[in-house]
Amino acid sequence: MLLQFYKYQGTGNDFVILDNREANIQLSKEQVAFLCDRHFGIGSDGLMLLNKHESYDFEMVYYNADGALGTMCGNGGRCLTKFAFDKGIQANKYNFIASDGEHQAVIDENGWIHLKMIDVQEISIVHEATVLNTGSPHYIKPVSDLLNYDVFTEGKKIRYNETYNKVGINVNFVEWNENELFVRTYERGVENETFSCGTGVTAAAIAMSAETFGHQETKIRTLGGSLLIKFNKVNAQNYNNVWLCGPASLVYEGQITI
Repeated sequence: MLLQFYKYQGTGNDFVILDNREANIQLSKEQVAFLCDRHFGIGSDGLMLLNKHESYDFEMVYYNADGALGTMCGNGGRCLTKFAFDKGIQANKYNFIASDGEHQAVIDENGWIHLKMIDVQEISIVHEATVLNTGSPHYIKPVSDLLNYDVFTEGKKIRYNETYNKVGINVNFVEWNENELFVRTYERGVENETFSCGTGVTAAAIAMSAETFGHQETKIRTLGGSLLIKFNKVNAQNYNNVWLCGPASLVYEGQITI
């Protein structure tokens, strides 16, 4: 089978995207893993299908790099919105459906994609860390000297411990640097550190939010670039009007036979 593919990235989090609006693409777990493989395939942190949907501008179907069907991906949602725009799907505000429900997205005059995330309604404190779900489950742990921190080793320990081994969890290490939050993430499904994780930085901003309630904005720095998280803090357990804002762009396109 010959596939036309598109490679997009959002702050270094990269994805293979396939236009499946004709519903003619069906991939096995092994085929998805091959396409995402950085040595034998195209290479990416995940794969997405752009599907038609009768009630929305499009449907987002996301696969992890290991080939398994994934949960929500924030950077992926921004990249797929940019892909939809590039493919001629025009809207002032995009409405699409993903694994965790409805999302809205807006492309601003500078080309940044503002993606509305799900509300957060439960936060747990586990030892020195915070656990919450922003479309995917996340573990947030503050550390010192994050730039030199062993994210792979320490993240893998948490992801595969007795509590999270069966389902898995994304592990985020965070550190305040002046007026921005520096975040590095070990992602399940990739089973490695990625340059950026959209649901992860969203979770980190919420977990590290100020004691005051109301509208808040958090500048985020990742290894792959800068992002902005906006949200309304209702109380210590409830957050709504959550937006993940950042760039997304086409890297290259091509064809591959599988």
